[in-house]
Amino acid sequence: MPMLTVRKIEFPKYDQTKYLDGGRGKLTKYQQLYDFLICKATELTEEWYEGLDKASSGGVYTTNDPKELTFLKNQNNKFHHIFFSVFIAEEKFLKELEDWIVMVASDQKHLETSSTLILGEFYRTRNQYLKLIEEFGASHENQYSPEDKEAWEKLIIDTMDQVTVWFFDEYDRHAMKKLNAHRELIKKLSSPVITITKNIGLLPLIGDIDSERANFILENALRQSNEKRLESLYIDLSGVVTIDTMVAQQIFQMSEALTLLGVKTILCGIRPEIAQTAIHLGLSFENIPTYSTLENALSLNPNGV
Repeated sequence: MPMLTVRKIEFPKYDQTKYLDGGRGKLTKYQQLYDFLICKATELTEEWYEGLDKASSGGVYTTNDPKELTFLKNQNNKFHHIFFSVFIAEEKFLKELEDWIVMVASDQKHLETSSTLILGEFYRTRNQYLKLIEEFGASHENQYSPEDKEAWEKLIIDTMDQVTVWFFDEYDRHAMKKLNAHRELIKKLSSPVITITKNIGLLPLIGDIDSERANFILENALRQSNEKRLESLYIDLSGVVTIDTMVAQQIFQMSEALTLLGVKTILCGIRPEIAQTAIHLGLSFENIPTYSTLENALSLNPNGV
């Protein structure tokens, strides 16, 4: 399990000594508030789910799968139990909160859900808690002062704000990890070295090529050509839409690097704009066989020589 950097949550300061039960050191009033909140946890979860705007929401909140729905509600209910412990057990609260954040922020369904929607649910949950504080205060009007209620509300608001930031730090880390994995996969799929015969390969290039992708293509072509023990490699540029001067230079360098590995390079499908860029740079392809199309290259030079 990936671990978070444990944050130091600054809890609002107020006098807890007046809630001590004589000399026994028990926070009876905080325990009373905690017990009240815990008893409401299941009701909160059902109220939260019923209040979801499922028509405009997306991702994890629109599931109709019974197992996924149960899992979602359990996650929500567990958060209530963890959050309410802030009133009686700060150390336990931080440890269990860390575990919850790692679990939910790395959950695939949540990663497929808009961060804006998730943020809205944190705010909605906070408002549920504040409503409960109002309810508890009203039912214990003679036991607590307005300052007590204000302190509880501040604790909930400040703690939820910090928890939200903490959650999205972890959420963004996992989302970026997932995005980078997708980028790497796209790179690999967009620049494969295909084996035509035992010693001849084909590198079809499609779409725009920027400097980052050109670097990957260079490294990938060299590695795969070496692994496949190729003697010749057709590079088909017919699917390349745009190319800048730096990328044209890198393609020329790729041809030279392949030559050093003993791999003969054959270029085909060079578009007029790419040819103009090469001329503008003074790049010489006179030692590299070139063909207008891949079909011509394979028919006129089937052995890649």
